[in-house]
Amino acid sequence: MRQHHRTACVIGSLLLIAAAGTSSSAATPTKAPDRAGPTPLGQIVPAPMKVEPGGAGFEITAKTPIRVGSGNPDERRLGEYLAGILRPSTGYRLPVTDREGKGGIRLRISAEPENKVLGGEGYRVISTRGSLTITSWSSTGLLHGVQTVRQQLPAAVEKKTPQRGPWRVAGGTIKDMPRYAYRGAMLDVSRHFFPVEHVKRYIDQLALYKMNKLHLHLSDDQGWRIAIDSWPRLATYGGSTQVGGGPGGHYTKDQYKDIVAYAASRGLQVIPEIDMPGHTNAALASYAELNCNGVAPPLYTGTNVGFSSLCVNKDVTYKFVDDVVRELAALTPGGSVHIGGDEAHSTSHEDFVTFMGKVQPVVAKYGKTVMGWHQLAGAKPAKDAVVQYWGYDRTGQAERDQVVNAAKQGTKLVLSPADRAYLDMKYDKDTPLGLTWAGYVEVQRAYDWDPGTYLQGAPADSVLGVEAPLWTETLSTPAHLDYMAFPRLPGIAELGWSPAATHDWGAYKGRLAGQAPRWDALGINYYKSPQVPWPAER
Repeated sequence: MRQHHRTACVIGSLLLIAAAGTSSSAATPTKAPDRAGPTPLGQIVPAPMKVEPGGAGFEITAKTPIRVGSGNPDERRLGEYLAGILRPSTGYRLPVTDREGKGGIRLRISAEPENKVLGGEGYRVISTRGSLTITSWSSTGLLHGVQTVRQQLPAAVEKKTPQRGPWRVAGGTIKDMPRYAYRGAMLDVSRHFFPVEHVKRYIDQLALYKMNKLHLHLSDDQGWRIAIDSWPRLATYGGSTQVGGGPGGHYTKDQYKDIVAYAASRGLQVIPEIDMPGHTNAALASYAELNCNGVAPPLYTGTNVGFSSLCVNKDVTYKFVDDVVRELAALTPGGSVHIGGDEAHSTSHEDFVTFMGKVQPVVAKYGKTVMGWHQLAGAKPAKDAVVQYWGYDRTGQAERDQVVNAAKQGTKLVLSPADRAYLDMKYDKDTPLGLTWAGYVEVQRAYDWDPGTYLQGAPADSVLGVEAPLWTETLSTPAHLDYMAFPRLPGIAELGWSPAATHDWGAYKGRLAGQAPRWDALGINYYKSPQVPWPAER
């Protein structure tokens, strides 16, 4: 999950990096595209499954309506979402209407065979001279189709003030569906606390690239971030600080439910994590009885790991776990609760196995599926448990074999190799933020691996998908999150969504470069990797 050799606190590295986002060296810029020409069909991220270009394509004008079905609330909701993106930049009225008509933008949820074959997240986009039609079997698929149309339009569509058109979508048909069912990102709100509006901003970024899981790391040594009524000091005291000191913070239950609902509106399911039995100092500091010696340690604001542990042999520990999982499960409509389980260096192997044997049934008791870091494979994963692999090149073969063997016995895997998918790793020696324990992770390295073959010996059908964790020991602002997530996050999204046959760094880096004007319009402070042929500034 995280480093084995924590360095000293790196608060000195928490620099204002807006300048870094614009001053990094870059490859020779490519010529900016002709503003009058639409983005070629399918030149988006993630790469679509099938693209059939042809015809004049569609242009949004002052007379364009957005047509939805009568009495279909999901179509109307997504029509309003699309209109909310388009209206500020185009300056057009773009009424959302259920009146029948042939022209305009049409959103349709339909169980037609050609939609059903694309599954619950698939969609079709058909762009012709007179109409632009987005269809899917589900509201989630329709949302993904909207995101595709958004990327096919000029980047200026993202701005909040009127811009000069034209607003064209290239002609043809896109048929698309995801390779993997699980395409996630993790946000650590424990090391540094991020308020609701910052989490929502990250959700919007994930939705643009068709990710569908938001894993929230809600507890760690440095802070407990979710209100639990039966153990109130977890949040009020355990959440009162963060790395380097400072006020920390926590989410009330209503705030957490707001995040969950907002994520759902953007096609993402929230997976909450309470890390245990290690990474628990914030809980241990809040309640003395959770410690084996009955003495609460002080709050912790450093970055070392592996020193804390719940007391495995105390009955109160399992009352605590039951209460926390019960309250958290009631707040979370999604199917999973993540129980952590990594870096429990202060817990003996025997105690770790005992603890996981008692905690996994608690998760099932409240109707959820267990997720855990890959150390769970060293205990006995529950029948339907999901193991999240975070190893890297230097991970020992015995540890890898443990995970592969669990997969062979039916345990499902989510892959987050630290030297590929960890967004908090530095790009190079000059990166002002992040850590280096898994090595430097430049943009090509983050993209150039195949989840289907990464863990040799694991059955291909054991891989549910991928996740890009973003740990925040050195990150404390949205600009910091942007800089470390972009441009690597879209690559992980593409690994999860696009067919393996489309995987090609040479082609991808061009499509990735084409995202830069969109990030500029959205105010995303990205790292200008020299590996990517960014367009010339205009």
